[in-house]
Amino acid sequence: MGVFEFDKFAIGVEDIAKKLEEISKKGATTIIGGGDSITAVEKVGVAEAMSHISTGGGASLELLEGKELVVVLVWSC
Repeated sequence: MGVFEFDKFAIGVEDIAKKLEEISKKGATTIIGGGDSITAVEKVGVAEAMSHISTGGGASLELLEGKELVVVLVWSC
């Protein structure tokens, strides 16, 4: 949404993070994936409201898409 590290560009990220906090409190499942996304919700102060936070951004998205992750396949053998 923007370069949230700079306050004058952060409004889009802040608004989305606050909306995620709002819907989390209403019972929605909210998943944050990836280092920059984690940093953003922590900066806004809403990280504790999220259902799950994962450092695996791209891998998390692929798993949600239903793709088989090589490391999971190898580990389960």
